[in-house]
Amino acid sequence: MFKFVLKRIASAVGVVLALTVVLFILQKASNTNPVHAILGPNASAAAVKAETIKLGLNRPLLAQLFSYIGNLLQFNLGTSYRTRRPVSTDLAQYLPATVELALVALLIAVGLGLILGYISIKNGIPAKIFRGVLLVGASTPSYLISFAGLVLLYSHFHVLPATGEAGATQPFQGGFVIFDNLVNGNISGVWDGIVHVTLPALSIALVPAISIGRVFRSSLEATLRSDFVRTARSKGLSDQAVFLRHAIRNSIGPGLTMTGLQLGLMFAGVAVVEDIFAWPGIGYYTTESIPVSDFPAIAGVTLVLGVGYVFINALVDIAQSLADPRVKL
Repeated sequence: MFKFVLKRIASAVGVVLALTVVLFILQKASNTNPVHAILGPNASAAAVKAETIKLGLNRPLLAQLFSYIGNLLQFNLGTSYRTRRPVSTDLAQYLPATVELALVALLIAVGLGLILGYISIKNGIPAKIFRGVLLVGASTPSYLISFAGLVLLYSHFHVLPATGEAGATQPFQGGFVIFDNLVNGNISGVWDGIVHVTLPALSIALVPAISIGRVFRSSLEATLRSDFVRTARSKGLSDQAVFLRHAIRNSIGPGLTMTGLQLGLMFAGVAVVEDIFAWPGIGYYTTESIPVSDFPAIAGVTLVLGVGYVFINALVDIAQSLADPRVKL
C-alpha cells in the first residue's frame, strides 16, 4: 500500500511538472509582451531594457524555465497585468469562494448520484423514468442548467437569489463565507451563504451527479449478480442488509473514480457558472483577465486548477485502493 501511494504521488508530481512546462511554452508563444504589459506602451527604451533585465527575459530559455519553476515553488505566480497585484494575492482572495462552491457542489453531486444510482436499479416505471432522466441530464451543459435555474427558482418562484456570494448586508471581502461564519457563530451569515451558494452549486452538480449515478448503477447491477450476493441472500439477509453490508463497498470503486473525474470537470465549468451568477471566485477572476490578455493571472489559475485536479484524482485512486485492495497503479 505504501509503495502504491508513493508511485501515485510521483506520477502526480510528474504531471504537474509537465503542465508547468506547457504553461511556460504558451507564455513564450503568446503575443503578449510582459514588459510592455507592465510598463505600458509609452515606456522609454531605457525603462524597457531595465525591466527586461529585471524579469530575466534576456537570459536563455532554459534558464528562464528553471527560474519560472523556482518562482512557482516559492508560490510566486507573477504580477497580474490587470490588477497590478501579485497573482498569489489575487488567488488568496478569490480561491476560497471557488473552493466553497465546489465542495458544496461535490456534496450535492455525490448525494444525488448515490440516490439516482440506487433508485435506477429498481424495477418498474419510476426506475425507467429515472434512467431516462440520467440519459437526458448527462448531455445537458451546465450553463443551460444555470439559466433554467434562474428562470424557475429565481424569476418565477422567487425561491433562491440569483447573484453574489452573500446578501447586501454581508458584502464579499474575500475568504470563505459559510465556514467563516460558522466558526464565528454567525448563524444568519451561515444561512445567507447557504442560500446564495445553492443555485450555482446545483447548476454545477447536476451533470456530475448524473454521471456518478450512471456509473454507480452499472457497478451495483454487476455486484448484485455476483455469487457472494446470492450467498448472502440465501442466508436470509434482507435486500437492505445485502445492499448496506456487501453491495456498496464492492460497487463504490468506479463511483470514486468517476467522482474524481467529475470534480475536475466541475472546476473546468466553474468559470461559466461563476460568470453567470457573479460568484466572486477564480472563474470570475479568469473571465475578467482573458479580455485584457492577463497571462500571469490566466496561467496562475490554470496551474492551481491543474494541481488541484491532479492531486484530487491521486487521493481518489488511493481511496479506491483502500476500498478495493486489488486496485493497482
